Amino acid sequence: MSLRARLLLALGAVALLALLAADVATYSSLRSFLLSRIDDSLQATHIPIEQALTGRGFGPGFGGGRIQQVAPETFVDLLGPDGSSVVVLPAYMRGGQSFSPRLPNQISGFSTAQDPAGEPTVYFDAPSSQAGGPSFRVRASQIAAGYVLVLAEPLSETEGTLHRLLGIELAVTAGALLLAGVAGWWLVRVGLHPLADIEATAGAIAEGKLDERVPGESDRTEVGRLAQSLNVMLARIQDAFAARDTTEAELRRSEGRLRRFVADASHELRTPVAAVSAYAELFDRGADRRPDDLARVMTGIRAETTRMGQLVDDLLLLARMDEGRPLEQAPVELVGVAAEAVEAATAVGPDWPVRLVADGPVEVLGDAARLRQVLDNLLSNVRAHTPPGTRATVAITRQEEQAVCQVEDDGPGLPPDQAEKVFERFFRADPSRSRSSGGAGLGLSIVAAIVSAHGGTVDAAPRPEGGSVFTVRLPVNASAWSAGPVQRPA
Repeated sequence: MSLRARLLLALGAVALLALLAADVATYSSLRSFLLSRIDDSLQATHIPIEQALTGRGFGPGFGGGRIQQVAPETFVDLLGPDGSSVVVLPAYMRGGQSFSPRLPNQISGFSTAQDPAGEPTVYFDAPSSQAGGPSFRVRASQIAAGYVLVLAEPLSETEGTLHRLLGIELAVTAGALLLAGVAGWWLVRVGLHPLADIEATAGAIAEGKLDERVPGESDRTEVGRLAQSLNVMLARIQDAFAARDTTEAELRRSEGRLRRFVADASHELRTPVAAVSAYAELFDRGADRRPDDLARVMTGIRAETTRMGQLVDDLLLLARMDEGRPLEQAPVELVGVAAEAVEAATAVGPDWPVRLVADGPVEVLGDAARLRQVLDNLLSNVRAHTPPGTRATVAITRQEEQAVCQVEDDGPGLPPDQAEKVFERFFRADPSRSRSSGGAGLGLSIVAAIVSAHGGTVDAAPRPEGGSVFTVRLPVNASAWSAGPVQRPA
């Protein structure tokens, strides 16, 4: 059975019990009121009758005095001490036909509490002694000398009134139940509408729409609190699925990067290995007996092994960075590190003038050797990708809680589409370059790995006036800040 049907049945049962209780209470109250009025009438009627009978005196020869002022519907019976009827006045009803109640052989239960004068009295209902007659309300009281005065009035009007009330109550109860059923069906439908929304939302989520939410969570009701709890649960489920999708996507990207990395590393190592193999073959063909060829073979082998060693060192450094191995943590003054890098770049490539500009000492926490490698790689990138005569500037500044190191040049510039890829491993702006002419494409990826290990960021962008700028941002360390400018020409 559905929840709606159970609620309707429960509502109908409660309504029926309430209506039946009201009907019983109303019926009983009206019956008690009507009987109380008849009892009052009998109480008022018995006084003159008793006075009349008492004034005549009671005795064996009493044959019934003339009792006046008695309603035609009132039954009067005077019972002697032996229980026989002394005076009987039947009630005349229905076309002059007389009726009388069927009294018990022995009347009992007299009590003085039911009579204002303290006379032993008892009230009870009795059926008619004639077939088809009405029921009677009987009052019996003990009067002088052991006589019992019995008065009775028919209950035909009372029973008719009660029968009409019963019919009205049955009709009103049936109508009220019908109205309660219709109203209850509508109220249950309205009340369960949020549950229907929850059902629809659950169906949509089952179809894969994880962004669906249950409406009505702001309502201060049980359903509103349920909707709020469900929405919190759905949000957490969606976040879990999103995290899972993100993790899976990251794993796929990592796997792709690993495959490309292995392929690119193999490709980069193939050239020097092939060159060493060729020199060895030349040696086997008799170069060892020709001094000029022997020197050329040994020089070539030495150069190629050096290149392989550099490539292996770069790959090993990247692998360590990927593993998250901790770097040395010590205060590093960036201006001094930058000055050493500028001096080394000037000595290595005098055709590319470099100058250092700084507003004062800037201290960070990190590995001085690796930070020096960042600047060396950035300046080496300038020499590798710009023509001789290109000027470069290394600027060290502090911006709030960040140390900013910018390497600018006025060379041919960097296309915007390449600015997003220059930090990828084995990326070359010119794919035709080899390591001897342009490197393996690992210098800037090493820069990005070192900066990320220091909790910083690095980006590249073309300059509006020409050339390119590489910006490294690192969290600063507590240090003394001086406003004195520092400028060191190449």
